Amino acid sequence: MQTTSLIERVRKEFSLTAPDVPLYKRLKSAIEAAIRSNVVKAGAVLPGERVLAESLSLSRVTVRKALALLEEEGLLNRRHGFKTEVGSRVEKSLSTLTSFSEDIRARGMVAGCIWISKQISRPSPAEMMALGVSANANVIRMKRVRTADGAPIAVETSTVPTRFLPTPDLIRDSLYEALEARGFMPQRAIQRMRSRAASSEDAQHLHCEVGAPLLMTERRCFLPDEQIVEYCETRYKGDVYDFVFELQR
Repeated sequence: MQTTSLIERVRKEFSLTAPDVPLYKRLKSAIEAAIRSNVVKAGAVLPGERVLAESLSLSRVTVRKALALLEEEGLLNRRHGFKTEVGSRVEKSLSTLTSFSEDIRARGMVAGCIWISKQISRPSPAEMMALGVSANANVIRMKRVRTADGAPIAVETSTVPTRFLPTPDLIRDSLYEALEARGFMPQRAIQRMRSRAASSEDAQHLHCEVGAPLLMTERRCFLPDEQIVEYCETRYKGDVYDFVFELQR
């Protein structure tokens, strides 16, 4: 996006903020709105403090404080002096059931995957318990690195009973597309989340240090008739993925 267009969008968003809120918080909200609406893409370079201040008739102190708040929240990165880039952190809402690809596309990025393995196997004890299948059942186990704009951000292992997907050849890039084509699209899920340190294998796939913090989720997905169609374990790079909760009283 051109600098002029960006500033016009920020100026418009700024005018919509409450006038009794401090100026730097109003500016922070205006820039954040432009980022979250994908008007400004991940990796885009923002105008400098001086340009923003002069264009919006604000002091450089106000601009600096607003950018600092956005940097704290991971929405901006400061690099090479005063160069400011839109961050590439991905937000994942825990209130809706969405696929990895949907999350990445919503951020204005290109979702991809690198297959590690895709095969029919017997279930592990954890998979037996999660899916409610016996030890002699067949499951399809899929392990892949999930990418955003080509950068690895998660390692995902999904397991599906073969009564829903008889062969891994039905899966291209999207497991959910394959399930939907056979009438087995998940409708709800139960998910748990915890932290863990990256193993040597995680570090290799995610291009991070051994011991780096990861966010790990375990999810069981259900069909409308309450059959469990998928068990998925995903390990996310902690520095690029944010999980967002909406709480109401």
